[in-house]
Amino acid sequence: MEELDLQQMSTMVKIIAEEKDLPEEVVLDVIETAIAAAWRRDNGDRDMNVRAELNTQTGEAKVYITREVIEDGLAYNPATEIPESEAGGKKVGETVEEVQEVKSFGRVASMTAKQVVVQRLREAERDAVLAAFEDKVGTIATGLVTRVEPKIVRIDLGMANGIMPKSEQIDGEFYTVGSRIKVMIKEIERNDRGAQLILTRGSADFIEELFRQEVPEIENGTVEIKAIAREAGKRTKIAVTSTVPGIDPVGTFVGGRGVRVQAVMNEIGDREKIDIINWSDNSSEYIREALSPAEITKVEINGKHAKVYVSEDQQSIAIGRQGQNVRLASKLTGFELDIELAEAPKKKKRTNVEDSLLSALEETTDTE
Repeated sequence: MEELDLQQMSTMVKIIAEEKDLPEEVVLDVIETAIAAAWRRDNGDRDMNVRAELNTQTGEAKVYITREVIEDGLAYNPATEIPESEAGGKKVGETVEEVQEVKSFGRVASMTAKQVVVQRLREAERDAVLAAFEDKVGTIATGLVTRVEPKIVRIDLGMANGIMPKSEQIDGEFYTVGSRIKVMIKEIERNDRGAQLILTRGSADFIEELFRQEVPEIENGTVEIKAIAREAGKRTKIAVTSTVPGIDPVGTFVGGRGVRVQAVMNEIGDREKIDIINWSDNSSEYIREALSPAEITKVEINGKHAKVYVSEDQQSIAIGRQGQNVRLASKLTGFELDIELAEAPKKKKRTNVEDSLLSALEETTDTE
């Protein structure tokens, strides 16, 4: 492989920027990073703090090596530190920057630089594509499943690829390579390795977005979702309200013959049940609604804690399988809910007249 041609790299900045649809300053930064890596390979130490500057007009390059000033007499790393007596008047804790002109690189350093350019350009392209998704966070997209791994599912969204971690998947749902599925773009996660598109099907927000697609009245403000509590793959509770008198919010979300809620269930799977309830600013009434289909006898509220009294035959319904109903109701309302057994109403003692009448009837029956 031939030596790195700085003049050629200078002229390539604009061409690469146009070809990759990247800003020129991004491409220049990539090339300067590569020059610094190549210089470090040929002349320095991997610990060195080196930055490079390339003059795209002249093709000349310079590198700047930064070292921290330390006290004289201490053991030090010459790659990153310099004693105060050699620092040209700089004090301990300050930095010294040494400038060197770059002329050429050896074969190995040239290979290093080219590898850096390829890798960094790929990362810059990916970051640029993901930046275009910034305004799509929180929206639903259709993607193609390209790979299924134990902890993540990889999905191609066309312009970019995203991942759906286990925590964002619907419990019990199976994904097959080549299938098309709807996902919500949850966030763009950035770390030292670059940016990554995080997708979800298991969040409460995904359910809300699915309903937005089915219920146009949400967009015009006639009805709204006040809260959602979800255990993906099992059950979802949604509290809804209407801003227009006479409009039934629950009926609006369910749709004629249940078509709207069924469309959402078709997307998430029939195993997950959806309870749509009326929201109320009356906390006691809201808690009663949230615990449906259980019938509530009485609610006692103390701060954010509430005791909910039910008859014996309603207790298991209120609690739900493995505590699911009360757990979701608690999450939906924001109250810590305790299910208590209500005292059974005392039977009235029969009067003497009633006793006499019943006895007479019994005797009549016996003689017939």
